[in-house]
Amino acid sequence: MVADGGAAHAVEVDAYLDSLWLQKGLAANTLAAYRRDLTAFGGWLERGLDSAQPHDIQAYLGERYDGGASARSAARLLSCLRGYYRAAVDAGRLRQDPTATVARPMLGRPLPKSLSEGEVEALLGAPRVDDPTGLAHEYRDRTMLEVLYATGLRVSELVGLAVSALNLRQGVARVTGKGGKERLVPAGEVALDWVGRYLAVARPALLRGRPSDALFPSNRGVALTRQAFWHGIKRYAERAGIRADISPHTLRHAFATHLLNHGADLRAVQMMLGHADLSTTQIYTHVARDRLKRLHSAHHPRG
Repeated sequence: MVADGGAAHAVEVDAYLDSLWLQKGLAANTLAAYRRDLTAFGGWLERGLDSAQPHDIQAYLGERYDGGASARSAARLLSCLRGYYRAAVDAGRLRQDPTATVARPMLGRPLPKSLSEGEVEALLGAPRVDDPTGLAHEYRDRTMLEVLYATGLRVSELVGLAVSALNLRQGVARVTGKGGKERLVPAGEVALDWVGRYLAVARPALLRGRPSDALFPSNRGVALTRQAFWHGIKRYAERAGIRADISPHTLRHAFATHLLNHGADLRAVQMMLGHADLSTTQIYTHVARDRLKRLHSAHHPRG
């Protein structure tokens, strides 16, 4: 019985994920995460996803929480299950959604980690770029950091850039974001200058005559991985004396925060970040507002 239920469960999950891909164009990583969550819950039930009752959902979330899962992780899991069960009701397989009466975990709204403008300058200056041929990988990394800070790209978008995606004459990058949506992001003169010099000297030194469409190839001639770039940023942060635990996403946060600190329009920042909903971008206003309050307190005569 368990094996039959497991087979039926796999078919139902496959059908649901296929419908998500067709309707929403979700990225492969997102679909894979949904599959993991649904498969794990189905395995915990041991009798098929469509047999779940509200108390099953609550018990599973409780076990996850007791096992160390955060409230945010539990909320993401519940959102995944809700999507599945609503689709099952719409398809006529179920009469009721077992998640309908399950309360969403209460979440705080954490402020994104960022860096000061001085820390960003120190990080950008950490790669050794005196010899673009002998240290081609560090020259590439400096260019990637400059582009990342200038555009606010997600790291997956950065490492996935093709040479043709960057228009040096127009000063923009054509980026394919979540859901396959394209957007144009201005890159800025400094970053474009680094790209131009990198393309002329360091990239050919990395490729050594091998063909590649990747703007930022590894020493093996294929696109650099997110993990490799993440480890590089850790190394450069240590070299720059930055003690905060940072990641490529930290520069994306710094991009948004510094733009808002200097008076950028929130909707313009939303478009550059590729956020579908303005509410996602609004979290950065809390960061900017906190810094403005500190400045006011430090410098205003009645602060």
